[in-house]
Amino acid sequence: MTVTATRLAKPAPSLDPMIRLVADDMNAVNQVIIDRMASEIPLIPQLAGHLIAGGGKRMRPMLTLASAQLLGYRGTSHHVLAAAVEFIHTATLLHDDVVDGSDLRRGRRTANIIWGNPASVLVGDFLFSRSFQLMVDAGSLKVLNILSGASAVIAEGEVNQLTAVRQVGLAEERYLSIIDAKTAALFAAACRIAAVVAERPEAEELALEAYGRNLGIAFQLIDDAIDYVSDAGTMGKDAGDDFREGKMTLPVILAYARANDDERQFWKDAVEGRRTSDEDFAHAVALVRKSRAVDDTMARARHYGGLAIEALRCFADGPAKSAMIEAVEFAVARAY
Repeated sequence: MTVTATRLAKPAPSLDPMIRLVADDMNAVNQVIIDRMASEIPLIPQLAGHLIAGGGKRMRPMLTLASAQLLGYRGTSHHVLAAAVEFIHTATLLHDDVVDGSDLRRGRRTANIIWGNPASVLVGDFLFSRSFQLMVDAGSLKVLNILSGASAVIAEGEVNQLTAVRQVGLAEERYLSIIDAKTAALFAAACRIAAVVAERPEAEELALEAYGRNLGIAFQLIDDAIDYVSDAGTMGKDAGDDFREGKMTLPVILAYARANDDERQFWKDAVEGRRTSDEDFAHAVALVRKSRAVDDTMARARHYGGLAIEALRCFADGPAKSAMIEAVEFAVARAY
């Protein structure tokens, strides 16, 4: 590479600008989280703290804080609400790991493996309850409506996904409706509530909601692609988990649609649980690559990422907007 090319090379997108942007606010959020995880039952903060301290990027609460900065909000309600968003997310992770029987989360043993399924479910319930207390503390019925509505939609999305497992003929439209509910809904709500507490016009609420929703869809599409292109160290979970659980993610939907008869029979056997060995997963990866299903999944993610960035057009340029744009670019670039 020439010296000129080296100088012109654009650095890889990062969450660092957003992390720096919200650092002081995040310290306040972390204090709310610590205070509200407290319980006279030692297992509750112990188990919840295991997951919350597990190395996650805290992207959802950061989106609430960054959105508030984008709008010039000067109050403190966004700290309480960002903590509520994190509690909702953590509760859903605890429940998801039980449903999926997961062993790893962000490279660490899952809470259900350490403490068992009943404890994980009940502590998840505790965190949901705490999140609703925080919503009430914020003193806005509209915020309560948005976050409680998102919580219901997430649960519906998880049930929809559960009933779609091992269904080889799953339509792409249903897959998109599942990820819109189970992932994008909380991204959208996390951004929109900042506009509510900042008392901004509904057009700005909807713009932030669109930003969060499209970012969330892009984020999940990349997650689903990563299952077929990365190792456990990169993903923080076992490679091939989605494959072995019979989940019809977009890479599989596209690969199945483009398969010949023999390949379709393999996918049918795999999704229905009859081909789940390491060799079978390696064959699945080869088929996904051959069909360019991962490439097209990533292209869809870039499309939704572009919609997220476009939704910010109505806001003034500045550090918050730049950080939120780079967060989208980071989300989409994770698989490369």
